[in-house]
Amino acid sequence: MPPTRKYVSGYTKQLIRKRKIEELTQSQRGALDRFIVRESHATIDESIFNEQEQDDVEELQDIENNMDECEGNVEQNENDDNENADIDDHNEDVEDVDIENHNNENITDLFNEEPSQSIPLDIYDPRNWDNIDPKFHDLLVEKGPIRDLLIGKGPKDHLHRRFSSTFYTCYLPNGEQHDRDWLMYSKDLNKVFCFCCKLLKKGPQKSQLANEGFKDWIHLSGRLKEHETSIEHINHMSTWIDFRIRLQKNKTIDGVVQNRIKKEKEHWRNLLKRLISIVKYLGKYSLAFRGSNEKIHDINNGNFMGQVEMIAEWDPVMKEHVRRMDDKETHYHYLSHKIQNELILLLASELKSAIIKKIEEAKYFSVILDCTPDASNQEQMSLIVRCVDASTNLIKVEEFFLEFLIVNDTTGQGLFEELQTVLQKLKLDIDNVRGQGYDNGSNMSGKYQGVQRKLLDVNPRALYTPCGCHSLNLTLCDIANSCGKAKDFFGIIQRIYTLFANSTKRWKILKDNVKHLTLKSLSVTRWESRIESVRAIRFQAADLREALLQLAESDGDSKITSEANSLATYELGNFEFLLGMVIWHDILGAVNVVSKNLQSEDMLIDVAIDKVKGLITFFEKYRENGFTEAMCTAKEIATDMGIDPVFLEKRKIRRKKYFDENTCEPSQSVPESAEEKFRIDYFLYLVDQAIGSLRRRFQQYQEYENIFGFLFTSKKLNSLDDCDLKNSCSHLESILKNDKFSDVDGEDLFVELKVLRELLPKENTTAIAILNFLKRLNCFPNAFIAYRILLTIPVTVASAERSFSKLKLLKSYLRSTMSQERLNGLALISIESELLEKLDYEHLIDDFSSKNSRRSIFRH
Repeated sequence: MPPTRKYVSGYTKQLIRKRKIEELTQSQRGALDRFIVRESHATIDESIFNEQEQDDVEELQDIENNMDECEGNVEQNENDDNENADIDDHNEDVEDVDIENHNNENITDLFNEEPSQSIPLDIYDPRNWDNIDPKFHDLLVEKGPIRDLLIGKGPKDHLHRRFSSTFYTCYLPNGEQHDRDWLMYSKDLNKVFCFCCKLLKKGPQKSQLANEGFKDWIHLSGRLKEHETSIEHINHMSTWIDFRIRLQKNKTIDGVVQNRIKKEKEHWRNLLKRLISIVKYLGKYSLAFRGSNEKIHDINNGNFMGQVEMIAEWDPVMKEHVRRMDDKETHYHYLSHKIQNELILLLASELKSAIIKKIEEAKYFSVILDCTPDASNQEQMSLIVRCVDASTNLIKVEEFFLEFLIVNDTTGQGLFEELQTVLQKLKLDIDNVRGQGYDNGSNMSGKYQGVQRKLLDVNPRALYTPCGCHSLNLTLCDIANSCGKAKDFFGIIQRIYTLFANSTKRWKILKDNVKHLTLKSLSVTRWESRIESVRAIRFQAADLREALLQLAESDGDSKITSEANSLATYELGNFEFLLGMVIWHDILGAVNVVSKNLQSEDMLIDVAIDKVKGLITFFEKYRENGFTEAMCTAKEIATDMGIDPVFLEKRKIRRKKYFDENTCEPSQSVPESAEEKFRIDYFLYLVDQAIGSLRRRFQQYQEYENIFGFLFTSKKLNSLDDCDLKNSCSHLESILKNDKFSDVDGEDLFVELKVLRELLPKENTTAIAILNFLKRLNCFPNAFIAYRILLTIPVTVASAERSFSKLKLLKSYLRSTMSQERLNGLALISIESELLEKLDYEHLIDDFSSKNSRRSIFRH
C-alpha cells in the first residue's frame, strides 16, 4: 500500500498559487491610477526600466530553475518530514518572489506608460520616507501599510530564524486575536517597522521599529509587546487614526490650518501695505523714524510708531493689529527698528534694481561725482548716473542717484579706485561710460592726476565736462577778486546784514522799515546766489538807509551808532556805491539766470552751449551801453534818497617844484573826470574780466561743438554740404573709437544722415526730438547711437549737489551713527521717490506675508 501524502503535490500548489495570483491581480487592478500624476514621458530615464526589466528576466529564470529543483526534491522525499518542511518553506519563498516580480512588472509597465519624476519608484518602502513629498505622505496615512499576505515567512538568518506572518496578530490571554495593523514587513530589507511611528515621527526615536527597522527574530515577540504599549507608539497611533479619518472625510487638520494661514496671510499683506506706505512717506520727506523708545502708545516712540497709532484710529486692519499687540495675542508685531530697516532696504533694493535695469537698457551712461563731509565727519561721495531712457514712448534724459560712498583717500587715484569698485559691484561696464562730470577741484578735474585723467586712461571715450555751474561760480570769483573796489562792495553788503542780524532789537527796526525783501548773508561758495543779497539792497536802498539812521539814533552803544552812521552816510549815501550796486545786480542777475537753467536734470550740452554763448554776448553788449543804463538807474535811486548823483572829486596831488626846474611846463592832456575813471578802472575792468573768464572756463564746450555740432539741430544738419558732413562723421568716429572698435561707423553714419535730412520736418528740430523721430523709424542705427551718446554727456553736477541737501537732512547731528546701508536706502527712497511710486512690489508683499503668516500660525 503506497504511503499517505503529508503534503499536497507540487501541481496542486501551482494551481493554488495561480488562483491566488489571479485573485490578487483582479483585486488590485487600477488601484494605482488614483495616485499617479501623469507627466511627460521624458521625465524618467528609459535605461532604468531596461535595467530593471533585465534583472526581472534573470530573476524569473532563477525562480523557474529553483521551482524545478524543489518539485524534484518533493517527489523523492515525500516521507521525510524535515526535508518536506524545508521544501515547503522554499516553495513559499519562491511564491513570494514570484508574486513580487509579478507586481513589479505591473508597476514597471505603468511607469513606462506614464513616467513621472515626482513619484518615487516605491512610496511604500520605508527607506523613501525621510524626504517624501507631502501629498504622498497623506496618501500613505490614508491607505496605511501595504501587506503581502502571500508572504508567510521571510528568509532564514544564521540562527535559522525568520519573519512569519503570525506576528501580524497579537494573541490575547482570553484567546482573542488582535490585528497589529501598524506592523509592516519589508522583504527588501528583511526588517519589520512600525508604520505610524516611522512615518509620523518628528524627531529621533528610541525604538528600532521607528528608525532603521528590527530583524532580531528571536526577540521580536517581546519587542513588539514592549513597543505597542509605549506612550510614543500610542500617541502616533492616535495621530494616525485621527488624520486618516479626516482625510477620508476631506476635513483635515491641515485644511483648517490652511484656512487660518490664508486669513493671516491676507492680514499681514494688508498690514505690510500700510507699513510700506509709512516707510515711503517718512523716507520721501527725510524724516526720522525712531524716537527714544519703540513702545506703542508711548509719547516718545517716534514718527513711525506715531503714524501707526494715527492710522489705527480709523483703519480696521491696523486697529486689529494694535489690539493683538495690546492683548499680547502675538509676539510678532513687525514694528521694531529691525523691520523698519528691512523694509527700507527692501524698497531701496527694488528701486536700485529698476535703475540698474534702465541703465543697462540704455547701455551708454555718464558718471557724475561730488564729495562733501557729513555730520559724522566722514567724506561722502555721491554717485549719479546719467543715461537716455528709451523705454518710454518719448525718450527722456534722466539722472539717477545710486548711493553715497565713504572715501578715505580723496586723491584722484583714491577716488577713481572707489569709482571702479562701485561700478563692478553694480555690474556696470566701465567701458560703456561716455561722459564724466565733476566740479573744478584739482583731485577731480586735474589734467594729469585727477579722476577724469585716470578714467580717460582706461576708457578714452569717457568725455570729461567741467561742471557749468561751478565754472560760472568761478567766473564770478574771478570778477570780484580782480578789483579792490569790488571786494569793498561785498564787504559793505555783509556789514549791513551783520549789523542787523546780531540783535533781535536791531532786526525789529529793520523789519519796521523794510517791508518786502529780507536781507541775506553772503554765500562763501555759491556766488550766483549773492544776487539775493544785492537785490534786497538794490530795491530798498532808501528804506534801508532810513533804518540805519533810526538805529544810530536809538541804540545806546557808541560802536553800533558809529557803524550805522557810517553805513548810512558814507556807503548808502555815496553815489559811487549806488552805481556799483546797480552794476553788480545786472552782472549777478545775468549769471544767475544761466546758472539756474544749467542745473536742470535734462539739460543738454547743445542747449548749455547756447546759454553760455548768450551770456558772453550779453556781456559784450553790456560793455558798450551798460554803463550809461546803470548811470540812469543809479541817478533815479539817488534822487529818491535825496543824494546828489555826482562822483566825489579827489584832490589832485601836485608834486612840489624846485627852484632850478623849468617853469614852462609842456602842454598836458585834459585830466580824466571821476566818472570816466570809474568807468575805465571799475566797470570795463569787471566786464572784460567776465568775458575772458567765460571763454577760458567754457573752452570744453567749444570742443563739444566741434565734435557733435552738426547733430545739435536739424538746421545745422541741413546747413552742411556733403563734404563737411562726411568729415564731421569721420571725426566723430575717431573720437568714439577705442583700439580698433568704434561706437559708430563714419561711412554708414554719413549715408544715414543724408537720408535723414530729407525726412526731418522743415522746422528747426532739437536733438532729443530728432532722437524720438529716429526711434519711431527704427532704421538709422548709427544715427540713433550718435544721438544717444550726445544726450548722455553731462552738463553740471547739480544732481550731486541736490543729493547733499538730502544727506544733511538724513544724517543729522542726532542721527550721526546711522549705518551706511540705511543711509543709502533712505537717500535712494527720498531722492528717487517719483520712480518708487511707479514700481510694483506686490511680490515682495506676498513673500513677506506668506512667511510671517505661517510663523504666526505655528507660533500659536
